Amino acid sequence: MTISNPHPCRTSLLLLITAMALVLAAPAQNFKVTLLGTGSPEPRMDRFGPGILVEAGEKKLLFDCGRGAAQRIEQLKIPFTQIDSLFLTHLHSDHVVGIPDLWLTGWARGRKVPFRVWGPAGTKDMMSHLEEAFQFDIRIRQADDKIPAEGVAVVAKDSEQGIVYDNAGIKVTAFTVDHGEVKPAFGYRVDFAGYSVVLSGDTRFSENLIHFSEGTDLLIHEVVDPDALRTNNPSMSPGRLKAILGHHTTAEQAGTIFARVKPKLAAYSHIVPGDAAELIPSTRKTYSGPLEVGEDLMSFEIGDKVVVHRAAKVQ
Repeated sequence: MTISNPHPCRTSLLLLITAMALVLAAPAQNFKVTLLGTGSPEPRMDRFGPGILVEAGEKKLLFDCGRGAAQRIEQLKIPFTQIDSLFLTHLHSDHVVGIPDLWLTGWARGRKVPFRVWGPAGTKDMMSHLEEAFQFDIRIRQADDKIPAEGVAVVAKDSEQGIVYDNAGIKVTAFTVDHGEVKPAFGYRVDFAGYSVVLSGDTRFSENLIHFSEGTDLLIHEVVDPDALRTNNPSMSPGRLKAILGHHTTAEQAGTIFARVKPKLAAYSHIVPGDAAELIPSTRKTYSGPLEVGEDLMSFEIGDKVVVHRAAKVQ
């Protein structure tokens, strides 16, 4: 028995409907966020220093560059030359100590354009002093290895609250947060293809962060566990402990922020201390929505849903 083929027009319509459904179900075209380091100043092997990679379209933007950022980028098999820009939340050492490695190793590996850095007041001055500090290395590599000078040049800019980057359909907005006496300190919002991610930077409870997080898909927020911090640091003076807690957000406070923002997904990074165990129970006192405790190399695909991918193994 011979079965006739469906009508060509009907077949075309079915194919079109299927293709549209796949497009609508898919995440935004290459809008991906990866936690390179989720730790604090502690020199841990499982939680490197603060750093978040945002891939949007063809661009790769880095937010903070703490200890081990270059190693995590290497683990992802991303050429250093593809890191388009670096955005700093503030100038605490744990957020910037990885800059010389990424900057100079990227140049040695073939970067042929300037290293571009945005950050709060003091960023331009810091980068100029790094250029001065590494003049011996720069001079020798140019003379001996014949590496072109263009790739080691630095273009740094001190930013204020507002849009700091608008390129290739990507908009990066800096906004001020409250990091105690550390002023200014920024959070960032990245908008791309109708979706967005907000990165809190270091902050205590911030109404301005809530304002700039309105309608965001993914909110990545720092967190401190006071009890774990005390237990892990029995010799820390009360004054020092009070200062640290006064610069950061507890899980219960973060839950209040998440409940007001209502992102598709809330996630923790820059976890103080790195082995805090009560983050989820504490957060649940004020927030019942989707929540992840970040891990190094955890990634998020942002689209109509935020899809979480965990690293198979972090070393």
